[in-house]
Amino acid sequence: MVLAHVSFLIPECGLLPEVLKSTIADVGEYYLVRNLPVHELVAHDFIDAFVKKGSCYALTYKTKIDQDNTAALLPNGNLILSVDKDTYEELGLQGRPSKYSGKKVMRYIITIDLTDCGFHPDSKKHNRVLWALKEKKPLEFDFLLAWYNTDAEGSTLMSYFSKNQIEALKPKITFSTLKNLQCPLLQSNELHGKPEESCSTEELFEWLGAVLNQVSLDNKSSNFLSTYCCPQPNTIVEKAFLCTITGFIIPEKIIQLLEQLCCYFGEPKLACWLTLTVHGFADSPVSWRENEHGFHTGGENLYNFVIFRNLDYWLQMAVGTNDDCPP
Repeated sequence: MVLAHVSFLIPECGLLPEVLKSTIADVGEYYLVRNLPVHELVAHDFIDAFVKKGSCYALTYKTKIDQDNTAALLPNGNLILSVDKDTYEELGLQGRPSKYSGKKVMRYIITIDLTDCGFHPDSKKHNRVLWALKEKKPLEFDFLLAWYNTDAEGSTLMSYFSKNQIEALKPKITFSTLKNLQCPLLQSNELHGKPEESCSTEELFEWLGAVLNQVSLDNKSSNFLSTYCCPQPNTIVEKAFLCTITGFIIPEKIIQLLEQLCCYFGEPKLACWLTLTVHGFADSPVSWRENEHGFHTGGENLYNFVIFRNLDYWLQMAVGTNDDCPP
């Protein structure tokens, strides 16, 4: 799952440690390539340079999964096309009906394995796919692209697509300090909560959604937007640190951030727990692994870590209606 934005919340924290600041700053660039023909992603120069030498990610930009043709390249080398019925018939490539197109199939999913040993430059399979995407039904999109390889410079993508309209982008990072925040009391071994002692995982998840969306927790009668209040039992923390990173963020960078957040408890801290929340793109063709993703009303696909001081953790995963349950 390629990520649209990532947030972490640390109660009882007013100033972020330098090592976490460095990790956030190292989230890295990604690229926006305008009007990129899809057939360029199945060219063997591209496959050999990026798909087979690291983790390459691509996602169509500003396309709507329930209305437009969309595409995504996954780090395992699979190119996923989600196309309407007319495009599918014109391409003539093998696919399957979308799970979420209704009784009358109007959308199809095509998966092309770019690392298949039978997908070499002189193979019938490769030539068939290239002909379909280049001549029979050319598809062209604006793409977000990122590449992870510890042994190479990320700028290689910039040089490879130098003849295209390409732009290097950096994730947007925002910091905020929440003062006098009501926080639920949690116990890592009490998933369902305990009366007068701790809150449940569901109560925490709902509370966190309110905090990340800046919903008031005071439940005042004059508030017509929300009557939500922090679950019981709770405590008021003087300061809580909230960081949100928005952009085309790859899983390898999330792992680095998660590791550093775990290290946060390496020294004594007032905080008993912290959270890391990760949202995938609402209009991505896939969500978990290669499960098909649909939009329905919101396109939700996210997960949340609650990491405790003793390094126990909760992992919460959520999707909208048009999705398979997470693994």
